[in-house]
Amino acid sequence: MISWENYLAFCLAGFALAAVPGPTVTVVIANALRFGARAGLLNVAGTVLAGLMWLTIAALGLTAAVHMMGVWFDLLRYAGAAYLVWLGYRLLTAKGHLAQGNASLRSGHGFFFQGFLVTATNPKVLVLFGMLIPPFLTDENAATAQILALGGTFVAIAFLTDTAYALMAGRAGEWLSRSRIRAVEIASGTFLAVAGVWMALKGR
Repeated sequence: MISWENYLAFCLAGFALAAVPGPTVTVVIANALRFGARAGLLNVAGTVLAGLMWLTIAALGLTAAVHMMGVWFDLLRYAGAAYLVWLGYRLLTAKGHLAQGNASLRSGHGFFFQGFLVTATNPKVLVLFGMLIPPFLTDENAATAQILALGGTFVAIAFLTDTAYALMAGRAGEWLSRSRIRAVEIASGTFLAVAGVWMALKGR
């Protein structure tokens, strides 16, 4: 069993990591600003499913899973990188239209799938599990159960922080001016594009 001290320390570390804006948070905020909080929350639901997928892979063998995937791991990484660059390009060329969005322009399934795809094509999540969880494991004989418990906790923490971002961005969309929206588009688009290029260039 995991001690309460270890569990609390893991929760604090997990919160610190989940609260830092990354590609997933950027997509959630951008969609919540443009289409409203509901769109951001659908993104979040997709990221949760993808997070659980990576958690299952982590529980099956963390580093061993990466080696088992071989060349497919690289193809997955490049696909995710290309998708992030494409999202960044869309934001950089939006010209402030984020403020004029209408939720009907994209279906709920589209938002859900987008959130899932951003996280599912990001092998860094598996690496994160591989670095974050092992230090908190206390019983080698129950490693799988502990990995599932800690990984599930991290997914839950990320769900809460991403949901908070979606709700705050959804409300902000009611008062942000076009010029401010454009600033968000440029910052978010640049971040996504840079993150995509970095992911493509970074070795395993």
